[in-house]
Amino acid sequence: MLDDTLKAQLQAYLQRVTQPFELVASLANPTAPTETDGQVKQLLADIVAASGGKISARFDGNNARKPSFNLVRPNGGTELNLTFAGLPLGHEFTSLVLALLWTGGHPPKVEADVIEQIKALDGDFNFEVYMSLSCHNCPDVVQALSLMAILNPKVKATVIEGGMFQDEVNERQVMAVPSTYLNGVHFGSGRMLVEEIVAKIDTGAAARDAAKLSAKDPYEVLIVGGGPAGAAAAVYAARKGIRVGVAAERFGGQVNDTMAIENYISVLETDGPKFAAALEAQVRHYGVDIMNLQLAAKLVPAAQEGDLVDVHLANGGVLKSRSVILSTGARWRNVNCPGEAEYRNKGVAYCPHCDGPLFKGKRVSVIGGGNSGVEAAIDLAGIVSHVTLVEFADQLKADAVLVNKLKSLPNVTIHVNAQTTEITGDGEKVNGLVFKDRATGEETLVPLEGVFVQIGLVPNTEWLKGTLELSRFGEIVVDAKGHTSVPGVFAAGDCTTVPYKQIVIAAGEGAKAALSAFDHLIRTPVATA
Repeated sequence: MLDDTLKAQLQAYLQRVTQPFELVASLANPTAPTETDGQVKQLLADIVAASGGKISARFDGNNARKPSFNLVRPNGGTELNLTFAGLPLGHEFTSLVLALLWTGGHPPKVEADVIEQIKALDGDFNFEVYMSLSCHNCPDVVQALSLMAILNPKVKATVIEGGMFQDEVNERQVMAVPSTYLNGVHFGSGRMLVEEIVAKIDTGAAARDAAKLSAKDPYEVLIVGGGPAGAAAAVYAARKGIRVGVAAERFGGQVNDTMAIENYISVLETDGPKFAAALEAQVRHYGVDIMNLQLAAKLVPAAQEGDLVDVHLANGGVLKSRSVILSTGARWRNVNCPGEAEYRNKGVAYCPHCDGPLFKGKRVSVIGGGNSGVEAAIDLAGIVSHVTLVEFADQLKADAVLVNKLKSLPNVTIHVNAQTTEITGDGEKVNGLVFKDRATGEETLVPLEGVFVQIGLVPNTEWLKGTLELSRFGEIVVDAKGHTSVPGVFAAGDCTTVPYKQIVIAAGEGAKAALSAFDHLIRTPVATA
């Protein structure tokens, strides 16, 4: 099941297991294993062999989902809190390894207060999460729920490979991953960190967090946003020896949703989640106070020179700083046509890498003819039965090499000069897309099961309207040094008017904004009461 390289890596990791435990498999046909049964048996055999006798396996489980396997703790209890249904390979192999380590006594790299919060959860929490092996957002949810199930006996988690349990996916109409259910009710779709999940089920968490944040001492530089621009700003500011904080909705920003990164200078190739993790590691290295999962709601400029700038957060907390750098990034732009909001995660998707496998053998459309749209169509063409690409302009805007590749594919139809006017559905899921020929006005209905929106980005600046100058596109207007229209407030990255939304450009602009903020600090006297 695992190649020699993975076996060697697994053996090295499992040396950290200190408490023996057992894997209990439930097979569809234990006496005459099916192909998938055989794959699970081989995977468990590889784990047992790599563990040096610390992990054992048996095949007499009675889970309803088959094939699956449970991790049974050393206490020998029959309450099996963590189940993997299917094969946790691909992007989920790391999740499996971490679950093995945590079950075997290796401490997780999670903040101590989060661990205590998980252990204190009271109630019955039965989570089910559907994932695909090609989804780069799924591991965060899988690992979060696995950790919760291992730390708290009142939490159960079942990780379900959607590709192996296709009938179940269809019955529950799961059309986007990760898709999480709690006690049989839909809990959330998309990437969630363990702190987010715990906060949603711990009703008092928001108020406690707000009070803790408001009690923090003022910063000299407070950065709002944790993407490449925010991370670079944090590093450059912290290296000046001053007090720096980062309040981010999710550290890494859009980078977390990016698969291949091959144009960041000095890094030959990497992927988004790895790059985001490296950004955070470097920022933490400099002792920056990172406040993750914090959504900014209001900016209150300094009343006079030397006063503090206030940043109000959505949970009610207030952070104060002598200077602020805004690096809130951008998000996928919506089509804003009838049916898009109604069928989001019910056939309307924004990540072809994550959700493409759920549409295997089905008909889909891609809206957008830029690089991201054409790349998505090429990727999907290898999975689905047919791709219809719809582009508003009169020609595709992607690089010529991508356009040529797309046109060579036999199961792709391209419509340019076409405006998407509606995404149709049966009340539960998508069943078609309507586009209008902009030259003739004729409308066409394309029957299909999925729509992937790839039409660019919109800046995350709505909360700043009326506070500082924004362009007609909603971007923060900055000068060559990152100054905004408000003294002491700077901005960098995709949320600004700086052209070309690229990681390397955002990082450079973040560094520039930090240097400008420091220059502002040394030239501005501190107000006295």
